[in-house]
Amino acid sequence: MSVGKKLIKMLFPLLALMMVAGCGSEKAVDNKVEDKAEDKQEHSTAASVHKAHWSYEGDTSPEHWAELDQLFTTCKVGKAQSPINILKEEVQDDESLSPIKVEYSPSKVTIVNNGHTIQANLDNKDNKITLEGKTYTLQQFHFHLPSEHEVNGSHADMELHFVHKDADGQLAVLSVLITKGSKENAELNKLWSMLPTEENEEGIPIEDAFDMNELLPEDLHSFRYQGSLTTPPCTEGVQWIVLENPVQWSEEQINKFKAIFPHDNRPVQPLGEREVDTDS
Repeated sequence: MSVGKKLIKMLFPLLALMMVAGCGSEKAVDNKVEDKAEDKQEHSTAASVHKAHWSYEGDTSPEHWAELDQLFTTCKVGKAQSPINILKEEVQDDESLSPIKVEYSPSKVTIVNNGHTIQANLDNKDNKITLEGKTYTLQQFHFHLPSEHEVNGSHADMELHFVHKDADGQLAVLSVLITKGSKENAELNKLWSMLPTEENEEGIPIEDAFDMNELLPEDLHSFRYQGSLTTPPCTEGVQWIVLENPVQWSEEQINKFKAIFPHDNRPVQPLGEREVDTDS
């Protein structure tokens, strides 16, 4: 065998190995490029979701929420949305339901104007409700004007939502309807004296402990139904407890909120095949 042929025979395995390595390297580069593109797209989507702006007016009002972000699709296609119009003559008496048990105690709270409502946040987990043997812990409470729920086709002047969560992450919202009266709610003034008129990220601490019980009616009989969040992303699977008896605030107290949020309520949604029960 000539020297040239011997040299070719010796170099052939090395050349083959280099060719295989080269193909593998090119494929790895392609994969990295694809991964980076996917990461970039996911980051862009996440940024879009984070910045999605919704409101109660104009092009970002409730009828457009589902158009603003893919995560808001349920606002349009959901079959168990809130709020609803509660027709008393169609409410079902359910003798198996027990009245809600509320365990609120005076607590330190901070309030924020989140651009959609005034929200009060708590610094403890001591406030709870018990519903049919299940315990939910109060996370925050906030306000809507006029009321989001209707009763026999009529709005109340305002509505208060106490938002709770159980150990499995399931939500229960206790709703209190508010009407104008001649007497002001003294406890509410602790919050209203510190109302942030502009949107703010850092909560304003209320100096004295706040007693949520003072925002509730004495009679806690309620309407019950399965619904959703009333703001994007309109997540369903929320247990609603709408107290049958409203509370009264003074016109001045209601107007003080109205001066900041002229209206921040989602229109009522179709009840569909759902039923509204009562524990009365």
